[in-house]
Amino acid sequence: MSVDPRTPCLVGVAQHTVRDQPGPEPLDLWELVAREAAADAGVPGVLESLDSIQIVYTESWQYDDPVARLAERLKAEPRHRAYSRVSGTAPQLLLGEAAGRIAAGEMDAALIAGAEALATRRTFRKAGERVAWSHPASPKPPYGWERPPHPAELAHELFLPVHTCAIMETARRAASRESLEEERWSRGRMMAPMTRVAAANPHAWYREIRTPQDLVTPSGDNRFVGWPYTRRTVAVMEVDQAAAAILVCAGLADRLGVPLDKRLYLRGWAYAEDTWEVAARPELGSSAAAGAAARQAFARAGVGLDDLGALDVYSCFAIALRSACAAMGLDPFDSRGLTVTGGLPYAGGPASGYVLHATAAMAGRLREEPGHGLITGVGMHLTKHTCAIWSTEPGGTLGDGSPVHLAEPVPIVASYEGPATVAGYTVAHGRDGSAERGVLVADLPGGGRAHAHIRHSGLIAEAESRELVGSEVRLTIDGSVNIATW
Repeated sequence: MSVDPRTPCLVGVAQHTVRDQPGPEPLDLWELVAREAAADAGVPGVLESLDSIQIVYTESWQYDDPVARLAERLKAEPRHRAYSRVSGTAPQLLLGEAAGRIAAGEMDAALIAGAEALATRRTFRKAGERVAWSHPASPKPPYGWERPPHPAELAHELFLPVHTCAIMETARRAASRESLEEERWSRGRMMAPMTRVAAANPHAWYREIRTPQDLVTPSGDNRFVGWPYTRRTVAVMEVDQAAAAILVCAGLADRLGVPLDKRLYLRGWAYAEDTWEVAARPELGSSAAAGAAARQAFARAGVGLDDLGALDVYSCFAIALRSACAAMGLDPFDSRGLTVTGGLPYAGGPASGYVLHATAAMAGRLREEPGHGLITGVGMHLTKHTCAIWSTEPGGTLGDGSPVHLAEPVPIVASYEGPATVAGYTVAHGRDGSAERGVLVADLPGGGRAHAHIRHSGLIAEAESRELVGSEVRLTIDGSVNIATW
């Protein structure tokens, strides 16, 4: 088959997991996986050909100039450099942009790398020590999110995904008419097969096969984090993991002599956004953007769901899996499985970098079993969605990565007193496993939504024992916080 020399192709991937702490700093890990990805291409000259170095945002350490520091290590002088924002979609956005620039003739070769050393950070923290890694940024830059939380979210301490996603999960559960027990056991049955994949993955953080009951039954080492989610059904961020991918144009791959069976092609991909604030989402328990991204990616790739041989659906929380499956018409118990890595709760969820690991693992799968594979990504509070289809066969169209924006947001009312209806809720638990407070999103009679806390211990216990969505509550105002009672 004749391939246009400007066609972007993935020629090298690498993953690395550090189990012994304290481990190396992120810069060391970036260099390691960059060199391993170049070696994976199977030919010399890959690093020397780089026109672009792009790095996924790291939570572990803020460097003064991360891309420049890695370029120095690699003795490279890329004319294009990028450092991403915080988002689980960041790796695919970098990969997609690099592929587009390669196709347009703006560059011939790009490295995308990501690394976290959060397990090492935890080791130092427990010892009462501070890390002293190289080239610290001074002054330390602001956190890398694109937009800070809404003031009402901050006032109600609703800025952690483990709580926002749990709220969306309860809204989805109620809309699906599942009981609390039905949701819990279906979550366990959906996620238990992922532990088998992780157990077979040498790069996975947890390599232990778990039963559905192991995953969803609360215990001393499997406490609730954001009810109804237990610790074993949410992403594990405190890992030391790194991954890298190298894209080149087909013409350069030919000149370097990269074997054809090493090359993979980005057939199509897309990016879409839901509303940034969870409470502003018209449908609290589903994602319109996940469906939009999937439809556009499939259309560009020229393939359908049944054509895929492998899948990796972003699995930070069960709601991410369920929303994506519903949007694509995918059975959550599909025999192909939902992951090629083991997923973020078991293989590891290194902050913004997981999709690079999924891409590396998918490359390995498709090299062994030629065909098509799908990878999804999720950012923030199920706000951002990417969908990418990789293949051993060139074809399709890339698109420009412009986001699809969907429905108008529901207005958020910061302070409200009066009757309201529960739209979604969670109970935040402390590190000792105890329930600390309930947090809910409520529909207001005149339109709009408000946040509220549940403080009374009896009501918190009731929230974990029966369906609250659809229940009438009364909100009162306590300073900047709304309080719910019934």
